[in-house]
Amino acid sequence: MKKQFTVVMAAMMAAGMMTGCSSKPQETTAAATEAETTAEETTTAETEADVKDEAKADLGEQSILVAAAASLKNAYEEELIPMFEEQYPGVTVEGTYDSSGKLQTQIEEGLEADVFMSAATKQMKALDEEGMIASDTIVNLLENKIVLIVPAGSDSQIDSFEKIGDAASIAMGDPESVPAGQYAKEALTNLNVWDSIQDKVSFGTNVTEVLNQVAAASADAGIVYATDAASMPDQVTVVAEAPEGSLEKKVIYPVAVVKATTHEDAAKAFVDFLQTPDAIKVFESYGFVAAE
Repeated sequence: MKKQFTVVMAAMMAAGMMTGCSSKPQETTAAATEAETTAEETTTAETEADVKDEAKADLGEQSILVAAAASLKNAYEEELIPMFEEQYPGVTVEGTYDSSGKLQTQIEEGLEADVFMSAATKQMKALDEEGMIASDTIVNLLENKIVLIVPAGSDSQIDSFEKIGDAASIAMGDPESVPAGQYAKEALTNLNVWDSIQDKVSFGTNVTEVLNQVAAASADAGIVYATDAASMPDQVTVVAEAPEGSLEKKVIYPVAVVKATTHEDAAKAFVDFLQTPDAIKVFESYGFVAAE
C-alpha cells in the first residue's frame, strides 16, 4: 500500500511539473501576441495620422488674398505667410494692407479677398451685418495697445496722453477710417483733450503713415499701436499707454473668411492656422497679445 501511494504521489508531482513547464510557453505566446497587436494598433494609428497630415497639407494649387490691417504687415510678410505656405505647399498667400476702414470699403466694392483681419471689431461687424462674412468663422484673435510716441532722441517733455497738447504737431490716424485714429479720438475725448488739439493734428490714412511721420520727426508726437512702435525702436520712443478707463473696449483684432471666397478650404485653413500656438507665438514676438 505504501509503495502504491508513493507511485501515485510521484505521478502527481510529475504531472504538476509538466503543467508548470507547459504554462510558461503559453504565457510567453500570449504576451507576444498582445505585443504584436499593440504594435499593429500603433502602426495603424501612425498611418492614419500620416494620412490626415497629408490630407491637411494637400489643398491643391490655389492662391488666396488676405486683406489685413496695416499693423499686421510685418508679422504676416516676414513670418506667418511663409510658415503657412510651407505647411500647404500648393497654396500661395498674397496680402493687401491698409486701414481697416479702407479695406472694409474695398471688400464692399468688390475686392476679391478670401480672408479679412481688421484692427477693430467695428469693420468686421459691419461686413458681417451686410452678409459679406462667413459668420461662423469669426474669431477675436489678438489684442493690441494704443500708445503715445515721440521721435527717438527727442527732448520732448510730453509723457502722458493728457500732455499731448504740448506738442507743436501731432500725427494720428483719420478717425473716419483708421481704427487707431478712432481709439485715439476716443481716449483723448474721454480725457477732455480732443477739442483743444484740432489745429495741431495731421491725420494719416493708416497707422503706418502716422508711425513714419513721427519716426522722421515730421510730427512731434503721434498715437499708434504698441506693435507699430515696437517695429521701430531706434526711431520712436513710447512715452505713455492710453490710460485705463480712457477706452471703453479693448483693442481687438478679429479675423474671418470672406463669404464670397472661391477658395473656402484654403481660406479656412489660413484662419485656423492663425489660431495655432506657433502662430500666436509669432504674433506675440511682434508685440500682440492673444485675445481672451
